[in-house]
Amino acid sequence: MPSQSPVPSPQSPAPGPRALYLVTGGAGFIGSHLVHYLVAKGYPVRVLDNFLTGKRGNLEAVGAAVEVRPGDITDPDACHRACQGADFVLHHAARVSVAESVQSPGPTHETNATGALNMLIAAKEAGCRRFVYAGSASAYGDTDLLPHHEGMTPRPLSPYAVAKHVGELYCQVFHRLYGLETVVLRYFNVFGPRQDPSSPYSGVIAQFVSRLLRGEPLTIYGDGEQTRDFVPVENVVNANLLACVAPAAAGQIINIGCGESMSVNDLARTLLDLSGERSEVAHTDPRPGDIRHSVADITRARELLGYQVQVTPSEGLRRTLDWYRQEA
Repeated sequence: MPSQSPVPSPQSPAPGPRALYLVTGGAGFIGSHLVHYLVAKGYPVRVLDNFLTGKRGNLEAVGAAVEVRPGDITDPDACHRACQGADFVLHHAARVSVAESVQSPGPTHETNATGALNMLIAAKEAGCRRFVYAGSASAYGDTDLLPHHEGMTPRPLSPYAVAKHVGELYCQVFHRLYGLETVVLRYFNVFGPRQDPSSPYSGVIAQFVSRLLRGEPLTIYGDGEQTRDFVPVENVVNANLLACVAPAAAGQIINIGCGESMSVNDLARTLLDLSGERSEVAHTDPRPGDIRHSVADITRARELLGYQVQVTPSEGLRRTLDWYRQEA
C-alpha cells in the first residue's frame, strides 16, 4: 500500500546538506511527514520514538535512510543519546489526547511537560543549533476574541493543554537563560494522510473519512457549530523547516494554521460532497475540555518565518480522501 505523502513545494531555505535533524515522535502522524520530507531533500535524519502510538510502517518507505532509535522522552538518558550530534531538534513526541488527559492527567504531564524538559536539557547540553517545539492552539482555551493571536493570555481548559503550554514556557526560559534557540509552533487542527482513524483520540477529519469510506454514520460531538482552523500537514512541514533557519524566530511563539475557520457541521457536509458518499450524521454529547471556536492569526508566521499557506484546507481534504481510498 502507498506510504508516501504529498511533499510541499520547496519554500524553506536550506541550512546545509549535512545538518542532522532529530525528529522525536518521528513514527507518528506529523513526525513521519517531517521525516519523509527531510529524507527526500537529502538530509540525515534520526528518529526517537517509543512506538506506543507511532507506527514503524510510517517509516518503511524511507528505510535505511533514517537512523531509528527506540526510546522514550521520559527517559533522560535516551534524550541525551538521541541529541548527540544533532543540529536541529523537531520535538513532536507527545500524548495527544485531550480526553485521555482529562481521565488521567499524570501520564500526559509526564510525557508532554517533563518529556519536553528532558529534551530541552539534552539539546542544550549537546549543543544543538535550534529546538523547534510542537505547541498547541489548545493553550488559548475558550475565548470570544478571534482570531487567536500569540499575545493573548493562555487559558488552557484541559490537562493536555496545560502540559503543552508548560513545554512552551520551558522553551522560552531555555532561550533566555541558556541561549538555546527555541521556536514554539502553535499548531491548530492538523490533518492529512497517515493520521490514525482507528484511535478514538485521532483528529475529526481522519475519523470522518474512515467512517465515510465504510458507509458508517459521522458522529459529531455537541451541536457541530464549533469551529476549527483545519491545517493540512504539508503546511506544518514547511513551517518546521522555516523555523529551523529564520533568524527572527528564535525565542518566539508562532501560530501555524490557515487563518480560516470551518464548523464541524460544514466539515461533514464538505466531506460528503467531495466523497460522493451518503453517510448519515449523528450528534452526541459534547466532550469535556473541548473549546468552542478556534482560528489562527498567522500574521507573525508570515512576518517571522515567511510562512505561506501552500496547501489550502479544501485541497488538503481532497488529498486526504484520495490517500485513505488508496489505503482501504
